[in-house]
Amino acid sequence: MKHLWLFLKGLAMGAADVVPGVSGGTIAFITGIYTELLDSIKSINLNALNILFRQGPAAAWQAINGTFLLVLGSGILIALLSLARVIHYLLMHYPVWVWSFFFGLILASCWHISKQIPRWRAAECILLLAGAVIAGWISMASPTQTEPTPVIVLLAGSIAICAMILPGISGSFILLLMGLYGPVLGAVKSLDLTIIGLFAVGAVAGLMAFSRILSWLLHHYRSATFALLSGFMVGSLVKVWPWKETIQTRINSHGEEVPFIQSNILPVMAAETGLACLLALAGILMVLLMEKIARD
Repeated sequence: MKHLWLFLKGLAMGAADVVPGVSGGTIAFITGIYTELLDSIKSINLNALNILFRQGPAAAWQAINGTFLLVLGSGILIALLSLARVIHYLLMHYPVWVWSFFFGLILASCWHISKQIPRWRAAECILLLAGAVIAGWISMASPTQTEPTPVIVLLAGSIAICAMILPGISGSFILLLMGLYGPVLGAVKSLDLTIIGLFAVGAVAGLMAFSRILSWLLHHYRSATFALLSGFMVGSLVKVWPWKETIQTRINSHGEEVPFIQSNILPVMAAETGLACLLALAGILMVLLMEKIARD
């Protein structure tokens, strides 16, 4: 049962990572596995290799928390491979409803993370503001178009994976800013092993380096790190605001006209707005449910 819940958390993380503006790190934090995830990734090092040669595979597997990583990683991978097409379809045809759900989810997540800080001092408030400004600036930046050369795809993997494990900063949106969201998502849907392989190599390299930094910060400057992560999530609300006006469009790899640059607008009173508010409430309730499950 424990492994089943962990697998479902991986599915939720993978589904979140597909959506530009939503981070799998947010789901990991809500479900109570964020610190364990970082520590497990960090444990894959030379010491684990030494244990492998001295004590055998079983000891090495335990040293890196292998079962945890395998079950969680399987959920993430299956979600990326199976839900990419579904999420893409929903974003194309029902964008307001999709963004409303994730807006509620991230809004509740901001409150959840802020509760982890026992005392709000000036330093935490400044870091919260700094994180919100950084994430907001990233969210409002204009996407570019980039040729997916091998070096660029490798670099994109290392940068995007760092964002994917940061609550509030979406790896998918970083790819969108770099002009590589379409090519990478297309490669996943068509199983282009060349692009997928290059992206994976870059992701592993970036993950190994960045997880160590984050884990160290969480263990030594817990409140300050939580404040900064809370700010990232507050700033990301700019990106996931459901009601948008399309300023510029582009033609994607399937020949479809899709939004390229958008600005946020106020909602109009309509049945669609009421349903969007209900979906935002559903996102909030899902966070509360996941929080309860993680606590239990």
